[in-house]
Amino acid sequence: MAGQLRVYRRRIASVKATKQITRAQELIATARIVKAQQKVAASTPYAEEITRAVSAVASRSNASHALTTEREPKAGTRPKAAVLVVTSDRGFCGGYNTNVLREAEQLMQLLREQGKEPVRYVVGRKGVSYNSFRERSMAGTWVGFSDNPAYTDARAVADEVIEAFLAEDGIDEIHLVSTRFISMLSQQPTTVRILPLAYEETTEPPAGGVFPLYEFEPSPERVLDALLPQYVRARIYNALLQSAASEHAARRRAMKSATDNAGDLIDNLTRLANAARQADITQEISEIVGGANALADANVGSD
Repeated sequence: MAGQLRVYRRRIASVKATKQITRAQELIATARIVKAQQKVAASTPYAEEITRAVSAVASRSNASHALTTEREPKAGTRPKAAVLVVTSDRGFCGGYNTNVLREAEQLMQLLREQGKEPVRYVVGRKGVSYNSFRERSMAGTWVGFSDNPAYTDARAVADEVIEAFLAEDGIDEIHLVSTRFISMLSQQPTTVRILPLAYEETTEPPAGGVFPLYEFEPSPERVLDALLPQYVRARIYNALLQSAASEHAARRRAMKSATDNAGDLIDNLTRLANAARQADITQEISEIVGGANALADANVGSD
């Protein structure tokens, strides 16, 4: 029994140490998510408005631009579609990475069924490790900033995929798979095609209201040359910020659950340790009483 009690005490000490770590991770994630939410709120209006502006230029003019025009694949080749997947650099965030990687796998399967060749671009060590373990090629990788991305990080990512898009034998489409921050309790993996810019004729007013009347100087093509790189960078930057906020929220939720589970386990182990200790005490009392009785019987016999 004494040995069993020592085992329980060691396990309680180990779980308490784990609980301290998970509690600290929960508090850190809680503190960081506020700043992440503020950055999302600050970047979203710009991303939405520049998307409206680019959509207005593309739909209200006859301009033909490489970033808005569907490409005809060369004979005997399949169109290439870039899939930019945003994951985290660290774990301890529940199903955050699993969900976004599953979304990316579904997208790539759909692209293959459409006769296109997916080309992977991955942000975050978890996504890089996931593909490296399966020996899958990646055209571009970026790590080290998933929980606190800066605009320079988004620009580096955007410029590389744009360069690949504009290359002679480069990619024909750019798809972005990231996680949209809805609330502290809800984060949703999303897929969006960034390029070529997709727009369609409709009688319904666009989101955000009717497009204003634009005058293009010096020409719609020159305006698109200036706007489209900014559009791609803004969309990717907003996606990185949304994913960072989602990562912190998922980590906070996962660490809170781990802390609660550790507390429940400590309570259960404490009850078992108390029962083992009580059994040890009962056994010691029984041994003492038994020894005293035996001694008393021996004394009576000697008399």
